[in-house]
Amino acid sequence: MSKKEIKYNIVVSGAAQVGHCAENIEEISKEVGREIARQGHTLVTGATTGVPYFSAVGCNEEGGFNIGFSPASTESQHLKSYRLPLDPFNIMIYTGADYVGRDVVMTKSADAVIIICGRTGTLHEFTVAIETQKAIAVLEGTGGMADKIRGIIESYCKASNKIIYDRDPRKLVERTIKEIQRKKKKTSKLLK
Repeated sequence: MSKKEIKYNIVVSGAAQVGHCAENIEEISKEVGREIARQGHTLVTGATTGVPYFSAVGCNEEGGFNIGFSPASTESQHLKSYRLPLDPFNIMIYTGADYVGRDVVMTKSADAVIIICGRTGTLHEFTVAIETQKAIAVLEGTGGMADKIRGIIESYCKASNKIIYDRDPRKLVERTIKEIQRKKKKTSKLLK
């Protein structure tokens, strides 16, 4: 990526508690974080445990940059009240908006959302991404919401977004970046 190329903010949304996720969820999540870093983009997460934490660790391992959006108002509240980690995040944004508000602020600030495993919080971030017309990708085969979203969309929703489904972390990230670029190109044509 050249200096003139724009970096994208890519959210990884997924389960904070991973007992219901795929057996190798830690490595899968790290690989997505690593791939976002390899591609030269910024990882964004909800600054929590589980999938978001593992993806931030993977991003750091590859020398990437990541931003955590905390539900807390302060670092002290993040650590003591919410009991969330600080260590893998390069920048922490304290939203003070609890989990639901944090989800909205975080998702709206991103160019794309990648879903890995997940539960209802992940489903919330997915629906915010749908409503705000973000590029959306789902890493199937990871358990939880990631393996249910296709059925939900096909049964109950006529999403105008193109949703990307894949089982390969590297391919999913590559396809997500291409979709962001497609959406940005389309938007710039509309603005001319």
